[in-house]
Amino acid sequence: MATDPICGMTVDETSALPAELGGQMYYFCSEHCRQQFIGQLAAPKELPKSAFTSGHSCCSHKDGGDHKPSDAVKPSAAAKYYCPMCPGVESDKPGECPKCGMALERNPAWKAANKTTYTCPMHPEIQQDHPGDCPKCGMALEAKVVAGSDEKEDDSELRDMTRRFWFSAVLTLPVFALAMAHMIPALGEISWVGGHTSRWIQFALSAPVVLWGAWPFFRRGIQSLKSFHWNMFTLISIGVGTAFCYSVVAMFLPDLFPESMKQHGMVGVYFEAAAVIVALVLLGQMLELSARSRTGSAIKALLNLAPRTAMLVKDGHDMGVALELVQVGQTLRVRPGEKIPVDGVVTEGTSSVDEAMISGEPIPVEKHVGDKVTGGTVNNTGSFLMKAERVGSDTTLAQIVNMVAEAQRSRAPIQGTADKVAGIFVPTVVAIAILTFALWLWLGPEPRLAYAIVNAVAVLIIACPCALGLATPMSIMVGVGRGAQEGILVKSAEALEHLEKIDTLVVDKTGTLTEGKQKLMDCLPANDMEEKELLQLAAALEQSSEHPLAAAIVRAAKEQSLAFEPVKDFRSITGGGVVGMVAGKSVMIGKPAFLRQQGVSELEVLEQSAVALQAEGKTVIFVAVDKLPAGILAVADPVKESTPDAIRELHALGLKIIMLTGDNRRTADVVAKRLGLDGVEAEVEPQGKIAHIKRLRSAGKFVAMAGDGINDAPALAEAEVGIAMGTGTDVAMQSAGITLVKGDLRGIAKAIRLSRATIGNIRQNLFFAFIYNALGIPIAAGLLYPFFGILLSPIIAGAAMSLSSVSVISNALRLRNARLV
Repeated sequence: MATDPICGMTVDETSALPAELGGQMYYFCSEHCRQQFIGQLAAPKELPKSAFTSGHSCCSHKDGGDHKPSDAVKPSAAAKYYCPMCPGVESDKPGECPKCGMALERNPAWKAANKTTYTCPMHPEIQQDHPGDCPKCGMALEAKVVAGSDEKEDDSELRDMTRRFWFSAVLTLPVFALAMAHMIPALGEISWVGGHTSRWIQFALSAPVVLWGAWPFFRRGIQSLKSFHWNMFTLISIGVGTAFCYSVVAMFLPDLFPESMKQHGMVGVYFEAAAVIVALVLLGQMLELSARSRTGSAIKALLNLAPRTAMLVKDGHDMGVALELVQVGQTLRVRPGEKIPVDGVVTEGTSSVDEAMISGEPIPVEKHVGDKVTGGTVNNTGSFLMKAERVGSDTTLAQIVNMVAEAQRSRAPIQGTADKVAGIFVPTVVAIAILTFALWLWLGPEPRLAYAIVNAVAVLIIACPCALGLATPMSIMVGVGRGAQEGILVKSAEALEHLEKIDTLVVDKTGTLTEGKQKLMDCLPANDMEEKELLQLAAALEQSSEHPLAAAIVRAAKEQSLAFEPVKDFRSITGGGVVGMVAGKSVMIGKPAFLRQQGVSELEVLEQSAVALQAEGKTVIFVAVDKLPAGILAVADPVKESTPDAIRELHALGLKIIMLTGDNRRTADVVAKRLGLDGVEAEVEPQGKIAHIKRLRSAGKFVAMAGDGINDAPALAEAEVGIAMGTGTDVAMQSAGITLVKGDLRGIAKAIRLSRATIGNIRQNLFFAFIYNALGIPIAAGLLYPFFGILLSPIIAGAAMSLSSVSVISNALRLRNARLV
């Protein structure tokens, strides 16, 4: 068996169309695929499958889907949809399995990579490869965003609800006017307005509204009854169906009702209630779908950062190519004002790059040869050449998009309370409606049956489990997207919720508080040696060394554009230093003891100068030229410029900050004192960091750990929330719940503010949803009638129910403007 490189279809080698290209054998499902592959490939093994279109007739690639082949059930090649649970169940259109009721899945052979998955915002575990309704809550499924997908946003549900709403609204208005006409004296005197003619007109106009306009609600309601996942549409379909069917029976079979229920020989009808409720629910669905589409605005903005094309430099010529055709190792040209297409490294030229859309920092960053650039950022002034290093789904932007998309669909622990209530909510409401009907039929005034039906319908209509179910996921979606815009990548909703409770922050030193790279801080010459000459001689000798401190000295010399003289007789003595001949001079670099062993004396003055530098946490290197003390060089890992401000912000937020580092005690104490940290533990091994975090947690502290190295990964996983610096290792980022793209500690303060704003927003939504239902249902049942004679019309109940979900989503959308600084 083999796989067609164009469409991804599994083909039998014995019946396939072979083609030997570049020494490798390929197999195709059709001549169409074979010719397309031969015609488009210059280097067969380099271009990805996603570089080619897959809409040809031989493979019937006509519509999308995101699915995974089942390990248990293998569909036939001719099947478009199949059931992953039941062998032999196949279909040419989407639907449910007649055996197990599970939604049929798309056959993988019908679509290659970059397909669309549809999922429910309230139940992210519900996923399928085609649009539809959630089998649990009945809500319309949304397209799940995947980086690199060329699928356009599917707004068919919104368009359908809008069309149904306007159709229903036009028909409902005259029905409502006729039903309320008796309240206007001038119209009440017209004979036909209160007679059979008016009732027939109301029936004729309301029937299409209920039977067509409300059909999606009835379909979802019936589905919920079959699956025993009762939801909002269960209540709506029962309520509207009851009001409409009662009215139809009352009009066509009035003799079934007692005389006490008749006025002027006619039984009262509620066509206007059924029609108005449908119109209001459709309006609510339309507003809700529109608002839900805005909750994903942040991730859509991230997707739009990537340019559609790139300027490929090949054989000295520039040529525009589609972004998906760019391969690792190719040279690209980026001109002023253009977006950088993929991740890579600058190979020629200089420029300043606006990275605000990735890191949240507004100040452009200077880029020179050898510097890394990120796809999606904007080149400001200069033009440069770059080498592509990460393309497609491997780019930073693609990983950010996918991480944000997954986090938006994750569930926060706080949602557990809402889930428990929602699990019994609808059955409880149905029970309350039945009890309401029975009590009004037993104790209510005449006509008792009419009162019983109207109030039971009001109870069914006003209850809104969706407001309860949307309270958490909508806030999470908006909050996670807001964080991504500020360079805060949230891996899961659980991490975002836990971050709100954090009172202790444990930080690593190297790369977190400091830049993570040694830098020459001081150059102090002696014995009439010039500073530049001292650095030049030391750097010339150290460029042959592999020691990390040597790299800092060489880098400092290069920054000053100092020329390096050739080195002869270079020797490196382990644990001592290095020696060699530079420009005819004998140069020695190392510790005082090493220099004394080489015959250098009179080092006491330099050693006294070194004490003050070492007290500042710097590493001091001694230099001798021709066996005479020439000076000292002080190297250190400098504290990031942003760190002091970040520490002050975190203290202002009420956090206690403790530094855990594997560095020596002296250096750690100097950094901790300078930054005003609350505690410090030095010379700690990775396992020691885990033990320290465990001790803090056992003492009742809520601990977050911030780090960037492989040695930090276990501690990041142990803390309630792990925070990785985006400038660190992939292992650290995989172990963390939150990643700061910029690697700036100020991002932690932003993340905490985001967490507090998001969880506060969730609590507001849950409070509103609980209070709305706790007050609305008893009032709809008629609780106020014995005291004030007030009854809640089913029409008012429908309006309240529709607006409740919209209110929750609108409140969640406020997070888009939350202040994080």
